[in-house]
Amino acid sequence: MKSILVTGGAGYIGSHTAKALAKAGYQPIVYDNLSKGHRWAVQWGPLVVGDLSNRALLRETMQAHDVSAVMHFASHIEVGESMTNPFKYLHANVDASLHLLEAMQEAGVRHIVFSSTAAIYGDPVQVPMVESHPQAPVNPYGEAKRFVERSLHWYAQAHGLSWTALRYFNASGADPEGQIGEQHDPESHLIPRIIYAALGKQKAISIFGTDYPTPDGTAVRDYIHVVDLADVHLKAIERLASGGESIALNLGTGHGHSVREVIASVERVSGRKVPVVEAPRRAGDPPVLVADSTLAQQILSWTPQHAAIDDIVGTAWKWHTRPAGPS
Repeated sequence: MKSILVTGGAGYIGSHTAKALAKAGYQPIVYDNLSKGHRWAVQWGPLVVGDLSNRALLRETMQAHDVSAVMHFASHIEVGESMTNPFKYLHANVDASLHLLEAMQEAGVRHIVFSSTAAIYGDPVQVPMVESHPQAPVNPYGEAKRFVERSLHWYAQAHGLSWTALRYFNASGADPEGQIGEQHDPESHLIPRIIYAALGKQKAISIFGTDYPTPDGTAVRDYIHVVDLADVHLKAIERLASGGESIALNLGTGHGHSVREVIASVERVSGRKVPVVEAPRRAGDPPVLVADSTLAQQILSWTPQHAAIDDIVGTAWKWHTRPAGPS
């Protein structure tokens, strides 16, 4: 059984990918400092509690478990916070990734799939957005991810590293079997926050901007189910193992949904009315962000299986309304 190191594997996307790896016959080795992740999310392999700055522990973990490849999810992810605390994001997300790449070199591990982001593009100059779209990040979070992508390129030149950078749009949904799901503190993602409003856990959901040049005036985003993300990570690591060239790929459904459409979906799924408060636009929020994932679908023979917004929302609703769950 091949072992895959999953950094940030106790987090949202990392835990879903660990489950997908185990189902495919791999042994996920989760490496997480648990600053944001959860022990209960590590269910399919061992957990090594450690920080990415600990290069010796990283190297020892890879060698002890005979790791053949790395999936790198660990990072700070709050875009707004990155604007007020750029050091945290530029230091932690970049420095930690460089320690990981050095540890891989020392341990002789040559394949990595990197959790990147559409935030490296900045404001769209064309929609849908393709991989050749200009890169002009508008926040430190996106800037850090772009730096790591460039680092992958240079480590490939220097050390023969093979890599795939997966540029997510809006990860969403939860494990359809209900074993794991999204749980952030504080929660900043739209779908769980709408669900909290439907459940009365918060007073209302704020719609930031109702005057965008979109069909209903609210911002449009491309939501991709976390299970589809996990599936494409598996395909990406297998492609690298079979000699595939390094590449960066967009991950989305190619279809956008407005804030009002997502609210309507939660109302359909839940049968509850969602209280809404309209608010001014937030600085830096573009009207539309939609992925062109044609390249990923062609190269990885991948098609999103949970693209319908009610499917995405339905799995999230099931997770957030489970009778009793981990905390």
